[in-house]
Amino acid sequence: MTDPGERLRSSLAADQSSGPSYGLADFDSPIAMEALRATRVLHAADQEPFPAPGRIRVITIANQKGGVGKTTSTVNLGVALALYGLRTLVIDLDPQGNCSTALGVEHTVGTPSVYDALVGDSTLAEVVHPTTASPLLRCVPATIDLAGAEIELVSVVAREHRLRRAIEAHISALPPDERPHYVLIDCPPSLGLLTLNALVAGDEVLIPIQCEYYALEGLGQLLSNIDLVRAHLNPGIAVRTILLTMYDGRTKLADQVADEVRNHFGELVLQAVIPRNVRVSEAPGYGQSVLTYDPGSRGSTSYVEAARELAQRGVSMRPLDRPSAGVSAAPVATLSVSDPVMSDVATADAATTRESQ
Repeated sequence: MTDPGERLRSSLAADQSSGPSYGLADFDSPIAMEALRATRVLHAADQEPFPAPGRIRVITIANQKGGVGKTTSTVNLGVALALYGLRTLVIDLDPQGNCSTALGVEHTVGTPSVYDALVGDSTLAEVVHPTTASPLLRCVPATIDLAGAEIELVSVVAREHRLRRAIEAHISALPPDERPHYVLIDCPPSLGLLTLNALVAGDEVLIPIQCEYYALEGLGQLLSNIDLVRAHLNPGIAVRTILLTMYDGRTKLADQVADEVRNHFGELVLQAVIPRNVRVSEAPGYGQSVLTYDPGSRGSTSYVEAARELAQRGVSMRPLDRPSAGVSAAPVATLSVSDPVMSDVATADAATTRESQ
């Protein structure tokens, strides 16, 4: 009888030479399959790395509905990208600091955080922290101080550009071989000034959508606001990725929602789907991602596949001509929008124009 350990090593070696296919057909036991999945995650450094993107990708992960997997996706996609060889910077822009918790980064009151970069004079280099998940993964944590940032930024000129300028200045100051391949921004579950900063800072938006009916409500408002930001503050922003989360294959509703999302958004939707998995929920309690907490779980496997697909899509992206730090947006006409958040955008943008003149 073949030694199980030898079977694992042989399958892993064959998989490395044949590509990303899992090669699980040879394993007739759920335990053996889970062991193989765990081996691949734990020994990610020995496998072929994910391809580097054609440009630095600044991805805003947004959805104003809470509980759809924004923070979970930010953490696990970031860890997967880093484990497979891509330098990744995660920016926690949610005052709850859940992203920082899941990455094991200190975020108590007084910890240098993204608040100091948005409201104070600190650079991102002064507030970035290493993580235990991977040497290639770094995090800018959020503290409870960030809850007051929207009020404190009201009187600041070009307040919606604060995060973008901080990211641009940080990247420009780094040597080329130390610049991140990916910058992931975790947004709060709202459409306030913090989310607006993230949309202005990003080049693309990733929207996690829970496979339940309520997740579709409010999606139109988010897309409309992204269109307004693109028209008046950040011409380069666009929704480029949709990730289906919390998929429960036992229900017809999950399939119906997934089909509806795929029919509407087409190729924007990743083929990888994140299932409901208790390990994904347990991992933050131990200050870990699901990839390090239980690398053999279905949740871990799904996030690795989603990250792989995300990385593969980035290969063909051309470099962007992002304006240098400190350059304000071009003048625009006054908006006539009833939404209070976007009306605030118009006011802030007009102030930016007057300041530049």
